[in-house]
Amino acid sequence: MCDDARSLTRRDLLRGALGAATLLATVPPADAAAAESVARRLARLRTATGTDLDVAIRAERWIRTSRVRTPAGLAWPADPRDARSLERDFYNGTPGIVLFLLELYDATGDASFLDDAVAGARDLEASLDAGGNFDGGLYTGAAGIGFVLAETWKRTHDARHREAAKKAVAALRRNARPAGAGVEWSDSADIISGAAGISLFLLRAANELDEDGATDLAVRAGHRLTELGQRAKGGLKWAISPSVPALYPNFSHGTAGAAYTLATLYGATRERAFLDAALAGTAYLEAVTDRSNDACKVFHHEPDGIDLYYLSWCHGGAGTARLYYRLSDVTGDAKWLDRVHCFARGITTMGAPVGRSPGYWENISQCCGNAGVGEFFLSLHRLWPERSYLEVARKAADDILARGEEAGQGMKWVQAEHRVRPDFLVAQTGRMQGAAGVGSFFLRLEGFAAGRAPLTILPDSPWT
Repeated sequence: MCDDARSLTRRDLLRGALGAATLLATVPPADAAAAESVARRLARLRTATGTDLDVAIRAERWIRTSRVRTPAGLAWPADPRDARSLERDFYNGTPGIVLFLLELYDATGDASFLDDAVAGARDLEASLDAGGNFDGGLYTGAAGIGFVLAETWKRTHDARHREAAKKAVAALRRNARPAGAGVEWSDSADIISGAAGISLFLLRAANELDEDGATDLAVRAGHRLTELGQRAKGGLKWAISPSVPALYPNFSHGTAGAAYTLATLYGATRERAFLDAALAGTAYLEAVTDRSNDACKVFHHEPDGIDLYYLSWCHGGAGTARLYYRLSDVTGDAKWLDRVHCFARGITTMGAPVGRSPGYWENISQCCGNAGVGEFFLSLHRLWPERSYLEVARKAADDILARGEEAGQGMKWVQAEHRVRPDFLVAQTGRMQGAAGVGSFFLRLEGFAAGRAPLTILPDSPWT
């Protein structure tokens, strides 16, 4: 999103890790004076804040100050200063905060977090009955709400939340419209709001909600997604929609995300056409990948953004590498793991997690900034216990903490969500652009140190 479209065997794993050893050696040194200033601020905040779990709790304390009572429960505006920013999308609305509260409950056992999460879930349940224009998207609509309601049911064992999650599936089934060889919900094909992301939720619903027909609906969406691929450079590429002239090759809005979903569909169905399309998308990405200095990166968009490189989940290596890990998983071919590590090197050679570049600006988020980069490297370290990966994740956490602001008993992060609007600075509450996403990253760090598996796996994530 950011500033664009929304407005194996152990031996094989170790083989893939060989490329990680020199990772940090390529990180450009930070300016000495700036580094010293950051170090002093970080030391003060660490003393005041404490552990990774404490950081997550303080993020929640700030988020809590903005909660709004609704007729059905609780909701949270993305910008506490703007009541109009209260939305029910997973990207930056109530669903992402509910998920963060569930994760905090898992980590602490504090029932107050669960109570607020349940109140938020009830508001989301009511929103499914509210009518209006239907949005099925994973990060923008019913699929994201359904996912969070299913997570609420798994924590509470309250069948009402399960039935509400199934209601989201029913809404997707009811609003699917025939298109070409399959179905679609809008003219969007991407992970954020389109068929790629919705299909991933449907596959999850089939497994966890025992929802009859969800896989078949995902398959039909996959057939439509396959035929939307455009021939290019010996493979296929995907647009967000016919109405968006720019093409984004990376994960959130483009080819990597579409190919990831198709590879996931192949893993679920063994339908060869899905794998062929995923491999065709990968062939296109291989053709446009910059491999300078043995580090992989793919440009932001075409035609006028081919010299711009992002780093995190939305348009950078932290997102695009997911496709290659999924391909390795569903094919059993470890060659794809080399690309995962190559994209990791692409991120650090551009200066992350402490340096800045045009595609890595003053943003701490899961979508575009350090929280997304940090989670990616922590996930890699879980798979390949290579010290350099954990060091990058910890550096990302330190950089985020150093940019935090104490707010009463809580903590917030003022950032520029949009690269092209650097002066528009806002402290937000949500998952992909705010404190809930930051808190979730710190919970993952705390869980890793405690030897605990990740608390939640998102539908679009291959990391376990």
